[in-house]
Amino acid sequence: MKLWLNGELVDAGGAHIAPNDRGFLLGDGLFETLLVLEGRPVLIDAHIARLASAAEILRIPLPAALKTACTDLLAANALDTAPRASLRVTLTRGPGPRGIAVPPEVSPTLLITSAPGAEPPDSVRAVISTIRRNTSSPAAQLKALPYLDNVFAKEEAKLAGADEAILLDTQGHLACASVGNVFFWEGKKLVTPATDGPILPGITRASVLALARKLDIETEEGLIAPDRLLKAEGIFLTNSLTGLLPVKKMDGREIPAHPETQRLSDAYEAFIRRP
Repeated sequence: MKLWLNGELVDAGGAHIAPNDRGFLLGDGLFETLLVLEGRPVLIDAHIARLASAAEILRIPLPAALKTACTDLLAANALDTAPRASLRVTLTRGPGPRGIAVPPEVSPTLLITSAPGAEPPDSVRAVISTIRRNTSSPAAQLKALPYLDNVFAKEEAKLAGADEAILLDTQGHLACASVGNVFFWEGKKLVTPATDGPILPGITRASVLALARKLDIETEEGLIAPDRLLKAEGIFLTNSLTGLLPVKKMDGREIPAHPETQRLSDAYEAFIRRP
């Protein structure tokens, strides 16, 4: 398998990242995960824009030619014609001296990996997690490397016999899933937490909201009490690899399949597959 590391295609077995890389030692970095359909990275411009915005906040230089790097890597791994694959772009601040202070000179590490993709499941079971998203953390709206809260929440869900965890924020409002955004239906109204809270502004989330409005579906974004989710007439999660993923059971309650979810999912599938 080939990787793209700091401007070069290299064999995975021979790849080397400095042992004092701040991404490895401190989680000082960012990442993006992209769906690839028939060799085409889906919504790559939006992913690069989000990565660039976050890199600017962290003051990490973002190397150029990311699109070319992704294309070359897919070809090198014979995934440029695969029906479904994925890419992960990881950007760290690079090597640094001991301590947490940001070094005056930054030499970022850029790693891109690719993998064959599988079709997402038809639905998942979810539970409300005891883990909370920090409303005062500036990292809460970034796709940053420290993902331990998400790992803890996912494991908690697994131990509860579920597939996915739904996190509240530290003020008790609905936030997100461990690996995506949360939507639910109240009648024919589509509801989701607003991005001014401690949630990632998801690429798929934004596309779904835009498509919903084109389909004349009423939408609501805001501070959402968790009891509204528990009473929802339909729930789905979104992320780049799974698209719209229905929740069939929420905290043990069976959730019916909402007819508008399929209509919106069909519109999203057509949107991401257009030339």
